[in-house]
Amino acid sequence: MSRKGQSITLSISERDKAELEAIAREFGMMWGEDPNISKLIKAIAQRQLLIGNNNDWKEPRIRALHRCINALTDIGQIEQAQIIANLLLERSELSLPLRGEIERFLENLPPPWRLEIDRYILREQPFQLSYQDARQQVLNFTVRYAKVTPHEKRVYLDCWCEETEGNFDIPELVHNWSLRLDRITEAAVMPISGEWRSNLAEIEVEMHLFAGLAFAYQAKQEDKINEWLPDTQRVKRVVRRVSSTFWFIREVMQYAPDCVIVAPKNVQVLILGKLKTLCQHYKLEISS
Repeated sequence: MSRKGQSITLSISERDKAELEAIAREFGMMWGEDPNISKLIKAIAQRQLLIGNNNDWKEPRIRALHRCINALTDIGQIEQAQIIANLLLERSELSLPLRGEIERFLENLPPPWRLEIDRYILREQPFQLSYQDARQQVLNFTVRYAKVTPHEKRVYLDCWCEETEGNFDIPELVHNWSLRLDRITEAAVMPISGEWRSNLAEIEVEMHLFAGLAFAYQAKQEDKINEWLPDTQRVKRVVRRVSSTFWFIREVMQYAPDCVIVAPKNVQVLILGKLKTLCQHYKLEISS
């Protein structure tokens, strides 16, 4: 004679029932093709599945993980950001506004081509892409090094490309491009053969810092030298690796007149050109 199992009745809402079925499906508690809540409860009773607290994370931990989502997104690590977002949504401590923000993030993930670019970068795989510039022209690039970099308020793909036409940087950096990610044409990314470079093209730029800037300056990762000039304790000498004179000049111009470019000459000429144009706008006479 077969032994009949004991039965129980659960009084739960349809939403809770759906959540229990989802958990049962996740852990393989099935009856044919359907999730089986009874098997799930039995596994819990037999301690095959352990129940833990889901409301004991402190605010600093949640805040730090939330910041990680934004930081990983900025550098193009979308899949890792998605993992952390889903981890946070499993927690019951989340406030409704934060939960809503994370849900919106997951609903608006970057398009497949952006994820594909991230994978190429991780695998060091050269690729080709199409890009629409500010004049609505579609350009094709052969990329042999790339990294996702935030510049000011936007995110760019800083990359070394075989193509140089239309790049007005100095000759040493003419292969480097900064492409706005939101202008990359959808479904226009494909892998190619060949070697992956180790970095962007770079030059060394020497600048001298004066007055309060010399004392307040904080060294950057790209700085090779950061020292006080030996003949004075009021001038700081900084030598930095630069991959784009466009972004470099935009940064240092805000510190004028306490920042002077000393070398190389072609970068100094670019700065002088900016200053001359500024003087002309203000109708100031300058000697050549």
